[in-house]
Amino acid sequence: MQRTLIVNALAAEAPQRQITVCGWIRTRRDAKDFSFVEINDGSCLTNMQCIVDAGTAAHEGLGDANTGASVAVTGELVASPGKGQKWEVRAGSIRVFGLADPESFPLQKKRHSDEFLRGIAHLRMRTNKYGAAFRIRSEAARAVHDYFHSQHFSWVHTPILTGSDCEGAGEMFRVTALPAGEKDLSRDFFGRQANLTVSGQLEAEALALGLGRVYTFGPTFRAENSNTPRHA
Repeated sequence: MQRTLIVNALAAEAPQRQITVCGWIRTRRDAKDFSFVEINDGSCLTNMQCIVDAGTAAHEGLGDANTGASVAVTGELVASPGKGQKWEVRAGSIRVFGLADPESFPLQKKRHSDEFLRGIAHLRMRTNKYGAAFRIRSEAARAVHDYFHSQHFSWVHTPILTGSDCEGAGEMFRVTALPAGEKDLSRDFFGRQANLTVSGQLEAEALALGLGRVYTFGPTFRAENSNTPRHA
């Protein structure tokens, strides 16, 4: 199956006689003669609207699939008469990969609080808010890498697990394979105490002596109980 990303389908310059888009159903609205099904595949925030005519093979394939279901829609990419959208897919066939119970699936067409979304971390990236946040982070990271690359810096990967406290903070997250209560570090995975790094600075200084311009790009971990606006 050759799929087309929704972001590419929405940017098409001309109609297409056959196209396959895959994704998750965001909304479904049923009318007498057809159904509107909006799906999203994560390639952009915008959904692709699919028109599923009643009595067709596509409608039979859609079945009871609703919000949250994973589907593949094959059909014709045609100009949309609706406002705010250039294209839509007139479905010829639909394949359902996985259903979601509409009574218990936690994401619906409404705003959800951050407190609620923290309890469904495996699904929250399907919301517009978290989808936008991760896309912004991706673009910001790419800009950082592009800048340092243009200035002839080398991106170096420093250890995440370390025995060094490079900043002398004293507060580090300990990593251990020992059972609770066991204190004999000689029996631990590394035979000594290991922590999550607070900074890649120590290793970056040594790498700079051979590579010149270097930079690190996390992750780093701080264990102090700081709740100030400057430290998340």
